[in-house]
Amino acid sequence: MDTTRRDFALALAALSLPVARYRGGPANDNRLVDAPPPQGPGSASMVGSEKIAFLLYPGFTALDVVGPHYMLASLMGAKVWLVAKTAGPVESDLQLAIAATSTFAECPEDLDILCVPGGTRGTASAMQDAATIAFLQERGKRAKYVTSVCTGSMLLGAAGLLDGYRATSHWATRDILKEFGAEPVDARVVVDRNRITGAGVTAGLDFGLEIVARQRDEAYAKGMQLLAEYAPAPRFQAGTPETAGPETTTMMRGMLAAAVAQFRKIAEQKKNR
Repeated sequence: MDTTRRDFALALAALSLPVARYRGGPANDNRLVDAPPPQGPGSASMVGSEKIAFLLYPGFTALDVVGPHYMLASLMGAKVWLVAKTAGPVESDLQLAIAATSTFAECPEDLDILCVPGGTRGTASAMQDAATIAFLQERGKRAKYVTSVCTGSMLLGAAGLLDGYRATSHWATRDILKEFGAEPVDARVVVDRNRITGAGVTAGLDFGLEIVARQRDEAYAKGMQLLAEYAPAPRFQAGTPETAGPETTTMMRGMLAAAVAQFRKIAEQKKNR
């Protein structure tokens, strides 16, 4: 679709339909938030100046970045950095390379949003990488929002950034958050003060919309959702262990067992230091 941010701004500026006030969300709203986002047309400026950084590391899950990036890079006025230890292509867990635009040293010190994607073996390796952990600790203590998608919360935990916070992760690793001093929550998006965490992979889209609503307002976020035509209607209802059923869940737990065991081992080692 050939559209521009200016076109989007004009469309939103013309929006005059009333927007429903937040009252905890509809019955199927799988979020835990400690405060509602701004509401209604005109409740926030259309253009901001956010500094947003996405961490990239070998073996990250590409959709954990691409989904939220689509939403957050559409915040008019925002600037986005794709950050890695070295600039250039960084290969995902399924060999889809995304180019890092800056190194750790080149990333702005004061970020509005720091976003960390997940993965499996690549994430476990990153959790044990001193430079990556140091970067997260340094930027995380200064960022307005510290965020993650999927097992990216394992990295935040390893950096000591979730101690005392409610958070979520991929369903297979969520309980490991306790080892990092966090309170695991079974929800698609969890907001606790300035920590925003998303559950597994596709939850990054919901996570992105939550941040858009907070940085702008609900009307802006609704416009982004419509622009993306984000109206999921999967062929199967198997997106959670509860809906997938015991047979499918057991199969997937078996496939993920080695990765989960590695996450747990790293978490226990860090806890005991």
